[in-house]
Amino acid sequence: MGQWLSWVKSNEKEILTILDNLALKAKETSEQLVDLFLNMDRASEYQERIKKLEREADDLTRSIFAELNKTFITPLDREDIQRIAAKTDDVIDYMEGIAGRITSYHIASAPPFMLEIAKQLAEAIKEVEILISQLKHVKADKSLIEHCRKISDIEHKIDDLYRTAVGQLFETNDAVNIIKLKDIYEAIETASDRCLDVADVIEDIVLKYT
Repeated sequence: MGQWLSWVKSNEKEILTILDNLALKAKETSEQLVDLFLNMDRASEYQERIKKLEREADDLTRSIFAELNKTFITPLDREDIQRIAAKTDDVIDYMEGIAGRITSYHIASAPPFMLEIAKQLAEAIKEVEILISQLKHVKADKSLIEHCRKISDIEHKIDDLYRTAVGQLFETNDAVNIIKLKDIYEAIETASDRCLDVADVIEDIVLKYT
């Protein structure tokens, strides 16, 4: 029995460690995306780095689901862990999509507000990483809700920037450019929505144990 319980504890730690590594991968990807917009002349280089990070994140996500499938007792509700992993992976997927669009659409300079939005997204992802790194203490750490609320505040800022950017975009007359840039703006705004999804799941977990 003692050996079995030791294996269960070890597997719980493994799941949360992989999940934290996934969050760290999201954080690194967001930093690369900011650097891309700061160095548009090297966009293809950053796009390749981000693509590599996205593939590594996919491997981590598959590992999380594989561990869950062979684990009878999980550190948190199985569905909550699945949602956190899936939404975090989605954030990375959207960032990889943004980098891909920048290069495939041959965007030569950072679109208006895009750098600021990317920086705000990176801040939201930092908060996500903090939340996920503390999941092992989630039943005792009510201060995590503050990080959830901060992500919500950042998401509202990104929404405001998104609306301003798209509003100005439609004041131009280049239909092809409008379509390209609106697609990119929508992708980065959706990435921030997925950060909020993660925060909402974790806030629900915290409240569940209060």
